[in-house]
Amino acid sequence: MTTTTAATTATETRKATTAGVRLPLGLIGAGTLALTAVELLNPGYDLVGEALSRYVHGTAGGLLPAGLLAVGAASAVLAARLRAGAGRIVVAVWAAGILIAGVFPADPPGHHHRPSASELVHGNAAFLAFAALPVAALLLRRTLTAALPRLRTALNALTAASLLSTAALAVFLADVMDGGPSLGLGGAPTLLGLVERLVLAADFAWVAVALVATATGERGRRA
Repeated sequence: MTTTTAATTATETRKATTAGVRLPLGLIGAGTLALTAVELLNPGYDLVGEALSRYVHGTAGGLLPAGLLAVGAASAVLAARLRAGAGRIVVAVWAAGILIAGVFPADPPGHHHRPSASELVHGNAAFLAFAALPVAALLLRRTLTAALPRLRTALNALTAASLLSTAALAVFLADVMDGGPSLGLGGAPTLLGLVERLVLAADFAWVAVALVATATGERGRRA
């Protein structure tokens, strides 16, 4: 009887954990699809040089804030699942930054030197989020790997990708804001847009992997 009850409890726990991870992973997927769709619907924008946030003023621009809000919500779920500590705080900063950036739209292209109040809030929130994620990845690497060791390679690769791409993004942002762009390649005056997309890809993927790891760790503690 006891064995049967334990098995039933374990099965119910696994089902609850699976359901609990599906929703935030679904939000990550939906957010990624929304950002991809707005990219495809605006071929006139330069994906190599233009920041993705400018697409809010293009065709189906509402997909951009919707996508950011979806990813921010999933990230908030991740923060809530983590144990109290520096890692959890930094993930919460990332989540808050993404949510704020989704609420306050960026200015249209060409407004780098005369930003509106909304642009300032959006830009600062996004920059804070971008800076926070690689820090969170470093702080939580051991904890997440311990929760699900088979994700060690993925976590290490995504942590490195987030660190390197974020550092490159900071360089290109500084170049543009300092009167550039001057760090282009070939016919592109700047690679800001391309690097930003690499940052988003690495960061979104890390959040997804972290959600899987925390769900697995939570299931193990309950069992």
